[in-house]
Amino acid sequence: MTEYGRGEGSEPWHPEDPYGDGGWEGQQTHADQQSPYGGQPQHYPQQQPPYDNGGWGDGQQAAYGQAQQQYPQHDGQYDQHQQYNQQQYNQQQYDQQHQQQYDQQAYHGQQQSYDQNGNGWATGTQAQVPYPADPSDPYGQQAAAYGAGQQDYYGSPDAYPPPEPPSRRRAEPEPQIDWDPGPDQGEHAFFTGDDDSEDDTDDPKGGRGDRRGRGDKGGKGGKKRKSGCACLVVLLVFGGGTAGVGYFGYQFYQNRFGAAPDYAGDGTGEAVNVQIPKGAGGYVIGRLLKDAGVVKSVDAFVSAQEQNPKGKSIQAGAYLLNKEMSAESAVAMMLDPDSQNNVLVVPGARNLNVYKAIDEKLDLGSGTTKKIAEKKYKSLGLPSWANDNEDIKDPLEGFLFPGTYPAAKGMKPETVLKEMVTQAAETYGKYDLEAKAKALKLDSPLQVITVASLVEAEGKTEDDYRRMAEVVYNRLNLANPETYGLLQFDSTFNYLKNESNIRISESEIKSNKDPYNTYTNKGLPPGPIDNPGDVALKAALNPTDDGWYYFVATDGVKTTEFAKTHAEFLRLKDKFDASTGS
Repeated sequence: MTEYGRGEGSEPWHPEDPYGDGGWEGQQTHADQQSPYGGQPQHYPQQQPPYDNGGWGDGQQAAYGQAQQQYPQHDGQYDQHQQYNQQQYNQQQYDQQHQQQYDQQAYHGQQQSYDQNGNGWATGTQAQVPYPADPSDPYGQQAAAYGAGQQDYYGSPDAYPPPEPPSRRRAEPEPQIDWDPGPDQGEHAFFTGDDDSEDDTDDPKGGRGDRRGRGDKGGKGGKKRKSGCACLVVLLVFGGGTAGVGYFGYQFYQNRFGAAPDYAGDGTGEAVNVQIPKGAGGYVIGRLLKDAGVVKSVDAFVSAQEQNPKGKSIQAGAYLLNKEMSAESAVAMMLDPDSQNNVLVVPGARNLNVYKAIDEKLDLGSGTTKKIAEKKYKSLGLPSWANDNEDIKDPLEGFLFPGTYPAAKGMKPETVLKEMVTQAAETYGKYDLEAKAKALKLDSPLQVITVASLVEAEGKTEDDYRRMAEVVYNRLNLANPETYGLLQFDSTFNYLKNESNIRISESEIKSNKDPYNTYTNKGLPPGPIDNPGDVALKAALNPTDDGWYYFVATDGVKTTEFAKTHAEFLRLKDKFDASTGS
């Protein structure tokens, strides 16, 4: 099928009969296939659209038959290469000129008209109607033959359909507009107040003008109210965004440059126990206090601790503090001994004194912790080499390592004791005491701890400790010419008596045969007599080698002097008597 007919032939296209089935006004082809146009062959010169090149009468338009190519006839039908631009022109002319007659349209060279009697098309040569040149058309000065290299504007998927005759043309549908191009130039329905209910009217043919008329009469108030609501929503959105930006900006400034959040005053009066582990620094302590509700922020506590000259001296232990305290008050309270729920084990402290302190901190009856120690000592974590002598008075003596330990009300005594024993075992394990004992000619690691406890009990200063350790080792030698294996330390006798007497009568000493009495028993006591610290332990592992056998606290308090012979010892004893008035 061609563009203008059902098949190839000599019959031309007619506006009323685009498919070749009938003539003008719907006539049908006769039985003998007589052409409704008189059966005359028709010539179809190239028609130019208003803006086509060569259709503007520029003086270069050639006459038909000279520059225009005669359209070949094929059984009265158009050639399959008939251009669509002629149809476009006809359609545009029809729309723009309100259905003018086709005999008024301009053709190149030859114009055809339809016989009013229905006998077909009358032919005749008519002069070319000139068109003024289009100044905006770059191809308006060129002439082109019909079908000679012309672009097919209807051959693409986006092209317009071919024109139809007047009787078959349909009115174009009214464009659907989803916005109101009224006086406000496109105001959205959300802001105008229009809704779908306004379209439900009794007159389905009512146009947009009717809807606007109704809105003008009865809907102005609703439109204003809805417009106000819309503005309020927008205002709230922008206001909320501004507030959010301001809030986060303030938080950023506070975090970067502002003072750390802090409470004011000494707290609410509600007490809380806080346990600080060993080795905890300012940030760890601040986190524990913040989690307990004592301080408001970690940074506030760290700042207050740095500003306090003694802030760095806060030690591990349990502290009784108030909730919601200022960081400054919290630091000061932690430095106050009265607020510390701790048991402090000092170097050289005996277990009986430690037990008593635990009872007081846990608000227990006197002797409670001692009984638990005697009953549960095996479950508290003692080393395997501990308690190796049946004469040991307290298996835990020497294993409650010096330090500060939490001991708040509500805690169990065995919990406090176990932490002390664990600390002692860890410390002693660092020194390889079994190997050291053999090097020092001792029988067991426990005897190393016993020597350290003697050094701790008798020494006054760190300089004394190493010389004091040498005195112990020299006297333990059974072949020594001074004591022949007797230690003769007052500290061991005071331990068995649970006293601290520096003046013991000779008769009392010689009459007591307890294994801890080193005046009547050679060698070391069965076990440690106190809990030595690190300094004494290191001195016991590394004594001097100067030949010391004797020592005397000549002032009775701080000064200790050493001697290598018994004669020197007697001179030191006289000095002691003179200083003490005895």
